[in-house]
Amino acid sequence: MLRKPIAIGFAICTGLAACGDTTGEQLLYGAGAGAAGSALLDGNLVTGAAVGAAANVIYCKEKPGRC
Repeated sequence: MLRKPIAIGFAICTGLAACGDTTGEQLLYGAGAGAAGSALLDGNLVTGAAVGAAANVIYCKEKPGRC
């Protein structure tokens, strides 16, 4: 029963996270996606924002052609 909200949260985060031309934009968009995912899953918004920001920057630095 918990799988559906998790899947929805990951889908939203994936769609939002892979954007931003500058590091600041990547941090901002990643934080927003992480916070949104945490809100959907009733998690800690600050932790979600921090993880989302870090994940988006790392992803964009590792795969710049996809960002």
